Amino acid sequence: MAATPDPDPASRYAHLDFDPEAVEVRPAATVMIVDDRPDLHVLMLKRNARSVFVGDMWVYPGGAVDPEDGHGRNEELCSGEDDTSASAALGIESDGLAYWVAALREMFEEAGVLLAHRAGETGLIDLSKPEVEAAFSQYRDAVNDGTAEFMDVVAREDLRLELTDMHYVGHWLTPVGPPRRYDTRFFLAAMPAGQTPLHDDDEAVHHEWVRPRDALAMNRSDEMVMMTPTVAMLKRLLPWQAAAEAVAAASGGEVEQARILPDVDGPERIVFPGEPGYDTADPEVEFGWVTLASC
Repeated sequence: MAATPDPDPASRYAHLDFDPEAVEVRPAATVMIVDDRPDLHVLMLKRNARSVFVGDMWVYPGGAVDPEDGHGRNEELCSGEDDTSASAALGIESDGLAYWVAALREMFEEAGVLLAHRAGETGLIDLSKPEVEAAFSQYRDAVNDGTAEFMDVVAREDLRLELTDMHYVGHWLTPVGPPRRYDTRFFLAAMPAGQTPLHDDDEAVHHEWVRPRDALAMNRSDEMVMMTPTVAMLKRLLPWQAAAEAVAAASGGEVEQARILPDVDGPERIVFPGEPGYDTADPEVEFGWVTLASC
C-alpha cells in the first residue's frame, strides 16, 4: 500500500532548530568515472569525516555549482556542447553549461582527473609526463585553496574542456528535511588514458576503484556507507561488464523515475519501473530520475 499522508506535515519537523521549507536548494553536479580494471569498476571517494555534508560517506567526485562555473568564456573554452544544447539535455531554459563545467571542475579538484585537450588537438591531455603532471598538480592545489579559478587555468593553458566524453545520466533532488539540500545532476565518463586519479586529501581522504556489485555489498554491510542516489546509480551499472558498454548505455537512455520503498532498508529500497513494489512505492520520499539504460 502507498504511504498514508501525514495529516500535519509540519509536525515532522517540530524537533528541528531550522525551517526545512526555507532551506535553499543548491544546484550540484557529480561524475561517475568508470574504467576497466580489467572489468568495469567505478571510482569512489571517501568524504572527510569533518565535512559538513555527507561526512565519512563514499561518493563520486562532485559538489555544488559555483557562480564561477558560469564563466563568461564557457562556450569558447568548451568543446562538444554550448549552453543551448547543455540546457536542453538537462531540461532547463538556460545556464546548463555551468553544470558540465562544475562536474569537470570537481573531477579535477577532488580526483585530479581532467577531461580536456589542447586547442587545435583532439586527444585528451596526457598528465603522465613529469613536467605536465607537476604543472597541473600546482594548478590543482591553487584551485583547491582558492588562489586560482578553474576556468582561468583552462584559458591560461589554452585548453578546451571535452564535454562529448561526459554523459548526463541522472537527476536527484534532496527531499525536504536536511539542513542542506541539493538539486544534483549525475554524469558518467570513462577514465582518460595518461592520467591517474588521486584524492585531494581534504574533502576526500581516500579513493578506490570498485566493482558496482561489490560496492553495493559493502554498502549493505556498512563498510562503504552511501547516500540513496549513490546506491541507485551503482545499481544502474550492474548490467555492464566494460566501461565502453556503460558509456554507450549512457548515450541514449529513456528517463525513468526512481521510487523508494519506505519500509525496506538497504539498496533494495530503491526501485525502478518494472521492479517489484514500484507501482505501490511512495514517489514523494525522494526524487530521482535516471537516463542510464539498465539493460
